[in-house]
Amino acid sequence: MKLDNTVIAITGGARGLGLAMARRLGGQGARLALMDMDGDTLDSAVSALHAEGLEARGFVVNVADEASVTQAFRDIASSLGPIHGLVNNAGIVRDGLLVKAREGKVEKTLPLAQWQQVIDVNLTGVFLCGREASVQMIEAGHHGVIVNISSISRAGNMGQSNYAAAKAGVVALTTTWATELARYGIRVGAVAPGFIETDMTAAMRQDMLDKLTAGVPLKRLGQPEDIAESVAFIMSNDYFTGRVVECDGGLRL
Repeated sequence: MKLDNTVIAITGGARGLGLAMARRLGGQGARLALMDMDGDTLDSAVSALHAEGLEARGFVVNVADEASVTQAFRDIASSLGPIHGLVNNAGIVRDGLLVKAREGKVEKTLPLAQWQQVIDVNLTGVFLCGREASVQMIEAGHHGVIVNISSISRAGNMGQSNYAAAKAGVVALTTTWATELARYGIRVGAVAPGFIETDMTAAMRQDMLDKLTAGVPLKRLGQPEDIAESVAFIMSNDYFTGRVVECDGGLRL
């Protein structure tokens, strides 16, 4: 799909990976609908993109809330027109071991609330936004692309029962939707990032960061632009669907 003058929605688009994706896709002529929880951060991101000559608008949304999602997609269609592409990027982490015990006595378990928060945003949010995007594309009668952001952790990662389960589910949605939506001219792909240089990794202790980086064959963290490039590849390659681009520096958990 050629991105010039298309409408591309990006969840979690006001910062980090989402903002890097916006810059990359906007640079190819896409008109950007940034979706995020924080209105102030959205305003800052939109202003920054405008200063770079890119067209963008912000839409406050809670991707885990059905009413919020449906309203946001209506607002996008009203102000920019029906979308041609969606990047399901919004996500959170609430890490914790399933069970923590010492000398045979359980001290702590992963709370249901932490499980549910991550599933709600990282999996249900992908479902809700993917559904609404598909409706718009089909009713507008044009081809489209959905890109879901999974993770290297989809294979399982200690302390991330909730996150790993959600990101594995994202891949299952990707392959399912690719089959279901192909008849409407909608392609669906996923990107599975490894460890990327973001605000989250910047807050880590240096010794932990060094240990993390040492395990990556390329001996460095990825950059947000690396993931943005992977998203742009899926958007532009008209024979790509139902598959996952792994962008992880060669790391396998």
